[in-house]
Amino acid sequence: MIKKLVLASANTGKLRELQALLADLGIEVLAQGALGVPEVEETGASFAENALLKARHAARHTGLPAMGDDSGLVVDALGGAPGIYSARYAGHHGDNAANIRKLLHELRDVPPEQRGAHFHCAMACVRTADDPAPLVCEATWEGCILHAARGHGGFGYDPVFLIAGETCSAAELKPEEKNLLSHRGQALRKLVAQLRTWPER
Repeated sequence: MIKKLVLASANTGKLRELQALLADLGIEVLAQGALGVPEVEETGASFAENALLKARHAARHTGLPAMGDDSGLVVDALGGAPGIYSARYAGHHGDNAANIRKLLHELRDVPPEQRGAHFHCAMACVRTADDPAPLVCEATWEGCILHAARGHGGFGYDPVFLIAGETCSAAELKPEEKNLLSHRGQALRKLVAQLRTWPER
């Protein structure tokens, strides 16, 4: 089994979550930025395509196995937006506050029963940049969009995402609770099950 994995992301929230979830397997997760890997343009047409594109890019630059993760918020009333453009919905990549402001503005006249949404996550692992048999796992987390932000945990759209069947937002969960429920946690557990028997080459 692999011992080191490069995370093809600059998102510190994702890095912390993945490090915690992979620690038990003895897999060291390294941020691509710490290894001098530049960001790659996300040109895929789906979460899975972008995740694989990121993984191959990181592996190509480092010579190490790499994991790419692409996730986002899919809102029913907005026809699936922001979708793969979630991180740059308001125009600037990673401006969480601006993204949330735009989302709430777009949904300002949408009643509660029509504010359904889900988070979607795709994860891809490659042993080499040209790995012909990458691992790809996907998962979703159902909920709806609140009228105002709640909670100070998590990142991204977590403060306005009310979890289906719960009374709290994703940002009101403890990290370990979020890892159990979230789209990323679900996708990663699927991936981990396959990583256990994944040869290095």
